[in-house]
Amino acid sequence: MSVVIAGTQRRRRLACLFLLYLGALAVIAFWPSPVDAGSAGTLRAILDALQAHGVPGWVNYTLVESVANVVLFVPFGVLAAAYLTDRFAWLAAVVGIAVSCAIEAGQHIFLPARYATVHDVVANSLGAVLGTLVVYAVRSRKAA
Repeated sequence: MSVVIAGTQRRRRLACLFLLYLGALAVIAFWPSPVDAGSAGTLRAILDALQAHGVPGWVNYTLVESVANVVLFVPFGVLAAAYLTDRFAWLAAVVGIAVSCAIEAGQHIFLPARYATVHDVVANSLGAVLGTLVVYAVRSRKAA
C-alpha cells in the first residue's frame, strides 16, 4: 500500500513540476520580442573577448543559442518521460518534438518580432529526446 501511495505522490509532484515548466516555457516561447534581445550585445561582446583569448571561432552566438534551445527542452523530456510508464516513456520525445513544432508555428503566425526556424525545432527536439534518454538510462540502471 505504501508503495502505491509513494508512486502516486511522485507522479503528482512530477505533474506539478511539469506544469510549472510548461508555464515557464510558454512565457519564454511566446514573449513578444526575442528573449535574448536585451543581452544579445553583451553575449556577443563576451564571445568576442573569449575568441580574442583563444576560444575557437565556432564557439559563437549561433552555437550558444542552439545549446540554450537544447537545454531548454531537456526538462520536457525528463519530466514527461519520468511521469510516463516504461512502456510509454518514448512518447515524451514525440510530444516534445510536436510541442517544438507548435511553438515555432505559433511564433511565425502570431509574433512578427520573433524568428521561427527549423534550426530551433531541431535543437528543441534534440533536447526533448536527450531528456527522454536520460530517464531511460536512469531506469535501466535501477533495473540492473
